[in-house]
Amino acid sequence: MFSSILSLSLKMTQRDWRAGELRFLLVALMVAVASLSSVGFFVDRLRNGLNRDAHQVLASDLLVSSAQALNPEWKNKAQHAGLQVAETVVFPSMALSSGQSSVQPSGQSGGAASGNEMGMAKLVTLKAVTNNYPLRGKLKLNQADKEVATDETPKRGTAWIDPALFGSLKVAMGDPITLGEQQFTVAASIASEPDRGSGFLSFSPRVMIAMDDLAATKLIQDGSRVTYRLLLAGDKVSIKEFQTFLEQEIKTKSLKGVRLETIESGNEQMRTTLDRAEQFLSMVSMLSAMLAAVAVAMAARRFMLRHIDACAMLRCLGLTQNQVTVMYLFEFLMLGVAGSIAGVALGFAGHYVLLEWLGKLVTNDLPPASFLPALQGLAIGILLLIGFAMPPILQLRNVPHNRVIRREQDAPQALTLATYGLGLAVFVGLLLWQTGDLKVGLMVAAGFLIGMLSFALVARVCIMGLKRLRNVFNHSAWRFAITALQRRPGATVVQVVALSLGLMALLLLTVVRSDLIAAWKQSTPADAPNHFVINIQPEQKNEIAKRLENFAQPKIYPMIRGRLIEVNGNVLKPDSYQDERANGLVEREFNLSTMTDLPYLNKIVAGEWYQDTSATEPEASVEEGLAKTLKLQLGDKMTFDIAGQKMTAKITSLRKLDWGSMRVNFFVVINPKAMQNMPQTFITAFRVPDTNKQFANQLTLDFPNLTVMDVGAILKQLQDVLDQVITAVEFLFLFTLVSGILVLYAALAGSQDLRMREAALLRALGATRQQLSQAQWIEFLLVGSVAGALAASGASAIGWALATYSFKFAWSFSSLVWGAGVVVGAACALIGGWLGLRNVLKQPPLLSLRNS
Repeated sequence: MFSSILSLSLKMTQRDWRAGELRFLLVALMVAVASLSSVGFFVDRLRNGLNRDAHQVLASDLLVSSAQALNPEWKNKAQHAGLQVAETVVFPSMALSSGQSSVQPSGQSGGAASGNEMGMAKLVTLKAVTNNYPLRGKLKLNQADKEVATDETPKRGTAWIDPALFGSLKVAMGDPITLGEQQFTVAASIASEPDRGSGFLSFSPRVMIAMDDLAATKLIQDGSRVTYRLLLAGDKVSIKEFQTFLEQEIKTKSLKGVRLETIESGNEQMRTTLDRAEQFLSMVSMLSAMLAAVAVAMAARRFMLRHIDACAMLRCLGLTQNQVTVMYLFEFLMLGVAGSIAGVALGFAGHYVLLEWLGKLVTNDLPPASFLPALQGLAIGILLLIGFAMPPILQLRNVPHNRVIRREQDAPQALTLATYGLGLAVFVGLLLWQTGDLKVGLMVAAGFLIGMLSFALVARVCIMGLKRLRNVFNHSAWRFAITALQRRPGATVVQVVALSLGLMALLLLTVVRSDLIAAWKQSTPADAPNHFVINIQPEQKNEIAKRLENFAQPKIYPMIRGRLIEVNGNVLKPDSYQDERANGLVEREFNLSTMTDLPYLNKIVAGEWYQDTSATEPEASVEEGLAKTLKLQLGDKMTFDIAGQKMTAKITSLRKLDWGSMRVNFFVVINPKAMQNMPQTFITAFRVPDTNKQFANQLTLDFPNLTVMDVGAILKQLQDVLDQVITAVEFLFLFTLVSGILVLYAALAGSQDLRMREAALLRALGATRQQLSQAQWIEFLLVGSVAGALAASGASAIGWALATYSFKFAWSFSSLVWGAGVVVGAACALIGGWLGLRNVLKQPPLLSLRNS
């Protein structure tokens, strides 16, 4: 019996294929799996590549830093574990030069005087490195006005320096500089370092030497502020195991001041950018999964409707319900395996096309594709059929024998309806699996499910309301159209919902996507400041402000150095907190500030910004992350030691800062009147165009006390990653657009057979071609417009929710979405209506009635 059912299933599959019944379903499944597999293969490689490249901000996979010399056994253990190891030592020092150079270094112009007999001195950040530094990323040098990557490090007796030092120290290539008790020859100009970082010390001009020369300088003495770093790189498993070992060592030996950094726990701006990149890529996969599910479901429903008569005939010939079910299950299983394999193959080829389109952005030796996306593609194809083809198959098993004579069918049974719940569960699980992000997955799944129910309700209400419009126009085509919509409200609602879902996804992928990406770009703008200037003296403020007038008139903020010594009268000690970071904050000085207005891009999240600017009672506004770390609340009193003066301020507000903006930010801001007698310098941030790079050097020459910090390299790293991901996401959307178009076609083709029968009946009763054509144009125009308006509303709501609750940036609604929705909805419906009407007019009415 089993072999006979299998044989019959093979024959039915061949017959359905020749008749074209399976082609649409196979195409829907192939496109679904191909789009998901293309996204899967590309995202798998891109994510691995992004994480690998993002590790360049640490120059390693794992960074261990400490204010004390690190245990040498850690280095030995890491090497025995097969990890790559490098070391750096970083600390502030003075660099001295004779100031007699009259030659400019390659790529430098202006700013250095010749014949100056006075020696020059500059506070720098000295960095000693081993010869295998860095482990991730590349050092870049300035050579002939170009940035050139190098695999080398400073040789013994030589020093590499920041471009700013050529002007401030008045040196050129080959000139000597002195560090401690050792003299070095300037051998290169540093363009960028992968692990430069964004800390205060990292902004000072850099001098890099070989680790073997460090001891000869005799600069490290008792009390020196030195940071020792151990850089580690290797495979994920080994790195994770060694990180666990170090964490255990730190805990059991109660080591203070030892920090472990990974890309997940390190650079705040880079981590935020990568998190948003992951969310955007997840959204692409998720929308592909949603559209694939809808397309397969509608294709399976169309298959079921076209096989009701054949199933009734098989029942009359003696097949039982179970045999009918098994036969169609075999047919769908063969279809699913074939479609999934073909889809995975197309997806694998498609991701190479995508890589080719992206050009130089992603050709930086991406890791090879793994087998996981292929396995996921095969599983997704089977899951889609199980979740969304099972309900129609179970409906076929309930087709009665008398269907051959009477065109009636019983309502779906409870088991059939329950399988729709299975399909829903498969859909949600598929979304979560594809995205790997529970929050985003559930948010969009809920949005689409709520949207589907809302669309059905609104569509039903609109259909009922159309009854009142039947006699608005005294035109037969108008009445035909309204009557047709009223006569089959269920089919019309299904069509509106399906069309709305497809259009909503397309709008989310096009118009709303552009708004999301624009908001994302704005969160890390390309015109963000790339230079900071600190240590501006009060008497220099006006002159500096005048010089900066050509740079969008940046604000100059007071900066007051103070150490937090008490909270609510309790004296703070180095071990007052269990959290190591909190104790570190207590041990160092804060950069405080005072100002009248709330700083740009700061947002009050608790309390109120001080209203009375003339009040002398100190009020503090604290950054929310600092408040959380130090367990501070509104109403708490913070006591600072500012140059020997104690000042106590009550916390009256908490602020959220945008660290990705690269602008001047302060942990604590106190009202001006309370700080007017405190010693203060000033700080500002501004953007120097690439065409005026010498401005910073000239500023340092004219005001030797200033520290001008170039953060352009950090900003460029962030922007490069951002541009790379945005370009990838935009190209990935092309695959999901194919799925969306397939859904639109399925929505329109699903009712094509019914429309052909109705049109044939109307023509047999005397309706003319012109009347029929006009009626269908009006009907599709109404359906498309309603679906487009609903889709625009849903896409805007989901875009707002994603921007507000997931991606965490500002969102503004655009009227363009609604206009585009109505126009595109009407256009799609009209195109579908024209295709359906063309087929109807080609077929004689008598033939359509016989086939029905």
